[in-house]
Amino acid sequence: MRRRRSGMVRDGMLPTSKDVAKRAGVSVATVSRVLNESPSVSPDSRRRVLQAIEALDYQPSRAAQQLRARRGRVLGLIISDIQNPFFTSVVRGIEDLAHEHGYSLVLCNSDESAEKERLYINVMRAEAAAGVILAAVSEDSPHVRGLIDQRIPVVAIDRRLKDPLIDSVSVDNVEAAREAVSTLIDMGHRRIGLIAVPLNITTGRDRHVGYLRAFHERRLKVSRDWIRFGDTRETGGYECAGELLQLDPPVTALFATNSLMTLGALRRIHEVRLRIPQDISIIGFDDMPWASLLRPALSNVSQPTYELGRTAAQLLLQRLENPQRPPAHVVLKTRLVMRDSVAPLPVTTRKRVVQQSGVNGKAH
Repeated sequence: MRRRRSGMVRDGMLPTSKDVAKRAGVSVATVSRVLNESPSVSPDSRRRVLQAIEALDYQPSRAAQQLRARRGRVLGLIISDIQNPFFTSVVRGIEDLAHEHGYSLVLCNSDESAEKERLYINVMRAEAAAGVILAAVSEDSPHVRGLIDQRIPVVAIDRRLKDPLIDSVSVDNVEAAREAVSTLIDMGHRRIGLIAVPLNITTGRDRHVGYLRAFHERRLKVSRDWIRFGDTRETGGYECAGELLQLDPPVTALFATNSLMTLGALRRIHEVRLRIPQDISIIGFDDMPWASLLRPALSNVSQPTYELGRTAAQLLLQRLENPQRPPAHVVLKTRLVMRDSVAPLPVTTRKRVVQQSGVNGKAH
């Protein structure tokens, strides 16, 4: 019988990973993790596997090496809602830069589900993705730690994560909301309804802060009755708008904080036969291509969506080049695009609203 050092085993075949695992007293999966340089293997197991590889003169198959190399050129992108048109241009920005640098992109949709997000994060870990860009379901997202522990870099896009060491790219949501609501106030509106996404999402919390700040800066009162939180979808905007339009006295303007909720609000306004902007003014968030085609054309906060995606990809590639660099948190500016869906409040109505709302009062 030939010695195993010769690279042969008793049946005349080259040694396999199963032979290495048996000799080292570990699982085949552990052998694979050692070959992939995973940090999750204990020092003792790693030592025994390497000793077994040397004793057997084991050589990983070229096909397996090529597969690992291909995996090393794959980036993962997990977004929160593939139906949200906001992500269309974001994904394009990421994909363009990834392609320019020889990386492929795998797109996953968590559907605003923490469980689906966990499953896709585990897929990224199992496939040893080079890095992951994540629009998280919430800022906690505890499963992200598994990627970090496996030395898979993460960039948070649009929605920040609590961990300050994770790179992020977002827009100045506080200022964007403040500017939009301030514009409505300057046009005479005081009863301004906020259609907001949940506060456990950083974009929702920041836009809520910006809304309140606009009132505080003018020392105007704001009522909790004017604020509604929805489920980020069209149904959420529809339901929130329905509640706000039933107030007595009603709101005179709406600020919807994402594109799908804006659509829902528009549908509800149409159903109750209110005229825009004669009866109700509205500003949305995300300047979609269809916004200028509506009649009247929709006013919007415009986000640099393509730049958001491209910047996220740049941060991820920079992290791959230099894992030790300090964390980067990029904040991009938005632009308020005013169209025909907003009009000044008539003077007679304005006087009545000011009397009802009060000035120089304590803000919410």
